[in-house]
Amino acid sequence: MDEKLYLITTIDDYSRMLLYAELVKQENVWQHILALKSVFLQYGCPLKYYPDQHVIFRYVKDRDKNRPHNTYSKFTDDVDPQWKRVLNNCGVGITYALSPQAKGKIKRPYRWIQERIVRTAAKEKLTTIEELQKVLKELIDKYNTKWVHSTTKEIPIVRFENAIKNKQTLFKPFKLSSKHQTVDDIFCLQANRVVDSYRKISFEGLELRVPKGTPRQTVDLKITPVEEKGLVKIRFWQDNYFLGEQLEKLEKLPILRF
Repeated sequence: MDEKLYLITTIDDYSRMLLYAELVKQENVWQHILALKSVFLQYGCPLKYYPDQHVIFRYVKDRDKNRPHNTYSKFTDDVDPQWKRVLNNCGVGITYALSPQAKGKIKRPYRWIQERIVRTAAKEKLTTIEELQKVLKELIDKYNTKWVHSTTKEIPIVRFENAIKNKQTLFKPFKLSSKHQTVDDIFCLQANRVVDSYRKISFEGLELRVPKGTPRQTVDLKITPVEEKGLVKIRFWQDNYFLGEQLEKLEKLPILRF
């Protein structure tokens, strides 16, 4: 292939079960939010995440000078990136790995996943992301359901399910806090703007009407890309009250660069 692919995964620390694995053409915050959504809706919310210090996961002063939210008064962790906001909404904590060596539990699976995918692709002459995605899914299924892990001496899915059965898991069910909330209000990109006297806001150069918004008050935007349709869904909230939603063309609102 003449393009680079990115692998996004989530692994459970206790069972070593791979809860999420996906190849993507572009790594951005939205792809990582989709990973959170997949894990939380299928397995529940974990106690903590253990990511590295990539800019998607953590704001670090001086390193992230060119980020739009950087100011002289903001220090490391004073700003919550979009990915971290989703975790905060779900009550999930974060501990950052301070070196690559600290993430050995995920680096080792990455190594053998890459080796096997590359060998299979070369042998079978696979050249599309769809073909490689199928190989990845089959590999993850074998790892989770058939192979005994060298460290735990158990099959990952068996260890994971036994922890749930014996009430030894730190996962908790995912729940919405309001009857008006949907998953799109949690797993989304977030922003806020002040409503003007004409009940309008300006966002990324686009003027949006907020008919039920209170003028001169802040409105919260919950933004969800619907990439397959080329649209963006924007849901408006003010003081925990749902105001409504509207759709805009994705080309008018290139929010995937968040």
